Amino acid sequence: MYSPPDDATQQRMQAAHGEAANRLAVTTGPPYAWGWNGRTISSRAGIDHWLRVEATPDDRASTRLPHAGIPGAEHIPDAVPRPRVHATVRWTKDGWTYDADLLTHIAQPVISPATPELLADPGLTDGWWAELHPSLDVLAGVPTEREAVRTLWMHRSFPLFLGIDAPDRIERNTGHGDLHWANLTSTPLTIMDWERWGSVPVGFDAGLLHAYSLRVPAVAARVRQEFADVLGPPAGRVGELAALCELLQSVARGEYADIAEAFMDRAEALTGRRPPVPPQR
Repeated sequence: MYSPPDDATQQRMQAAHGEAANRLAVTTGPPYAWGWNGRTISSRAGIDHWLRVEATPDDRASTRLPHAGIPGAEHIPDAVPRPRVHATVRWTKDGWTYDADLLTHIAQPVISPATPELLADPGLTDGWWAELHPSLDVLAGVPTEREAVRTLWMHRSFPLFLGIDAPDRIERNTGHGDLHWANLTSTPLTIMDWERWGSVPVGFDAGLLHAYSLRVPAVAARVRQEFADVLGPPAGRVGELAALCELLQSVARGEYADIAEAFMDRAEALTGRRPPVPPQR
């Protein structure tokens, strides 16, 4: 979905990927899948596995909480369809901390491999939709110590990117935190990329998926229909606004120029105020 930002990052991350393969005794190599800004690199590892390596500067690295991140997703019930973790390894080198996760390879492609946004109706079955909501309901009840969407960030960011104050009371549950069309496969459903999962405002996941669907109105309407019980109450409205706030913060950084107006329109429909962040063109 992304490309490495420069040659130095590409070489460093490919070397780290090779180091992870050696440490975990697997065979791997190109083609690679890159994460945002070259922060992650992944590829097939043998027939049945997928090797993902994440890099964090040492001054920002911390010990992974036992029930957070990709390894922590192993504690989530099997009713939530996801890649399983088979091994992990961590090491440091030249000012970077590397976390490598050996995962089950998912043969089914994601719905939108090039972008988190939905660009065309994928023709998902009623059965697919019927599996997604219950999976997220199970996830909502999983205990976690990590705030994937921080309350402090909401209080700082709502006025900047939505033009309103965040409410004093924010209802929370456990969510994926990055639910978009590049992290979902079609039938059979698999929810990918569990790096961020943790405590989120109620409605955040559904609100994020809805926002990323706005270029395909029929699918956006289906998201709202399927998650009406989540997005309809006041708590779910706050979660949807948190998702839009996060996306408008990305707009302010120059991302999502093609869908920025739709994000702003949706935020205005929920708040009655036009967000103060102009779309980047």
